[in-house]
Amino acid sequence: MVNGTEVGVPNGVYAFFKTSQGEILVRLYHNATPLTVGNFVSLAEGTNTMTNVKQGQPYYDGIVFHRVIPDFMIQGGDPQGNGSGGPGYSFPDEFVDTLIHDRAGILSMANAGPGTNGSQFFITDKPTPHLNGRHTVFGEVMGGLDIVAKIARVPRGRNDRPNTPVVMESVKIYRIGEDAKEFNGAEALEDGIAEIEAAKRRKEMLRVELGKNWTRAFDWYDDGVLDQEEFKEEYVEWREDDMEKTESGLGYIVLDEGDGPEVRMGDLLEIDYVGYTTDGKIFDSSLEEMAVMAGVYNPQRPYQPLRLSAGTGQVIQGWIEATLMFKKGTHIRLIIPPNLAWGSREAAGGAIPPNSTVIFDMYIHE
Repeated sequence: MVNGTEVGVPNGVYAFFKTSQGEILVRLYHNATPLTVGNFVSLAEGTNTMTNVKQGQPYYDGIVFHRVIPDFMIQGGDPQGNGSGGPGYSFPDEFVDTLIHDRAGILSMANAGPGTNGSQFFITDKPTPHLNGRHTVFGEVMGGLDIVAKIARVPRGRNDRPNTPVVMESVKIYRIGEDAKEFNGAEALEDGIAEIEAAKRRKEMLRVELGKNWTRAFDWYDDGVLDQEEFKEEYVEWREDDMEKTESGLGYIVLDEGDGPEVRMGDLLEIDYVGYTTDGKIFDSSLEEMAVMAGVYNPQRPYQPLRLSAGTGQVIQGWIEATLMFKKGTHIRLIIPPNLAWGSREAAGGAIPPNSTVIFDMYIHE
């Protein structure tokens, strides 16, 4: 029963919020996002051993929804009640391509940037697609969506704080079915963090190897000195013998086809790249080794894969098209004509003149 109404639900792990405004039943995606759900469940049940706040107690009981915005979301989970607090630790994002902010009632992690998840969460009051790939979705409302809307519309003051506190009087976890009953929140949290850290180390090793391979492959650079004549010979061979073209005019060469899944519209991608002009001069790279080799290293910027949503994003049209063409794990070379690049505009601080064809070598991480 949720607010006096019977709600039929499938097997799974559920969070039942009893608030000062009414009841909300949320299904938690414990199979798809075990780390995030493990964090939430272990806090709610008082089994979390990582927190230095309310350890051994039901963490969320008595905490308020400190920020409410109609037609956007309601946010809570901060023991300080002002949006600045947390459990005393943070954990990585756990994005799943199919779990998005596509409707009201989506439960998602609040954060202060990548990898800063703690105990704060929000529930959407309408679709919020601009949050996809930025906040981890880990559940959905099954009953009490009207209460979410009601909370979002309570009178509020500065910083969108309710004038009268909206309190989570209790947050109880229920498990229905054998699979759900075996879910241990504290273990899922610890195992998930260990797994993600191991994956991070594997990716770091892969990127080191990628940097070494690319610096060797760009043999028209000799001790950081560009040999334009040598590059021009290679470039002619690429265009005449190796390159394929799409209908739009985008040129591409598959250097190494990946065995990962096909990329779909909206998938969150991480891409390492090096960009260079048709005379072989590198103007940008996500890999520090390449930037150093080309003399374009900037100590003020992080050298990390570019994160974007496939088929969208603040990138040139050639990239937007290319991100939907290849499997994850693929290494490709793009030869992008001006109309799919920066057109008549100058770019990269003048390194790319107007009406320039540009080249990008890209690796789409799995």
